[in-house]
Amino acid sequence: MKIGIIVFPGSNCDEDIYYVFKHILHKTTVKLWHKSANTEDCDLLVVPGGFSYGDYLRAGAIARFSPIMDSVIKHANRGGYVLGICNGFQILTEARLLPGVLLPNINQKFICKNIYIKAATDTTIMTAALDPNQAFKIPIAHAEGRFYASEDELKSMEDQEQIMFHYVNQNGEIDEKSNYNGSINSIAGVTNRQKNVMGLMPHPERAADDALHNTDGRDILASVLRLEKSLS
Repeated sequence: MKIGIIVFPGSNCDEDIYYVFKHILHKTTVKLWHKSANTEDCDLLVVPGGFSYGDYLRAGAIARFSPIMDSVIKHANRGGYVLGICNGFQILTEARLLPGVLLPNINQKFICKNIYIKAATDTTIMTAALDPNQAFKIPIAHAEGRFYASEDELKSMEDQEQIMFHYVNQNGEIDEKSNYNGSINSIAGVTNRQKNVMGLMPHPERAADDALHNTDGRDILASVLRLEKSLS
């Protein structure tokens, strides 16, 4: 299994996710520069967090037109796996690979703190191996993370089990106080209908090393490696 981490001008979590996949989860991992259309036969493409192109115009709006994104879209349309984290999630919604949009946080402020999320379905490779009752402690760091979808789109997503994660409290309960950015239905992560494109706002790569005294994110990223079975 080979994992490609896409690097844009302004990416700042590319090294973090590269380190986790390569040195903690011990998978073949490469970095892919955004100006190249070559995805180097990677099985999983990761669009990392950061502030691509300075988040000018709208978060992810410019990066969506980088040369490599045409290859990412083709990869996804062929059934290849794609994961977007934070800014990567924003880029994938701009590319219409994922439903919904990411709006400015409800308090109009940048939020950087540890929060809790819980798997909402077991039908995705990212959540199938997770304890559905566990609240995972994962950092967030964003100004435009408020997920929104129309009523019809939201119903379709719920019917197709496209919602991967909810923001919850430490006890695993959905409540308004724990929904820091104001996302509709406390949604923290979603997939496309085919379940091969995934996006989430929290940063599991920032909670995956023993040195950080929190490895909840390692469990989430290790779950993604379940796709290795389908490749063998």
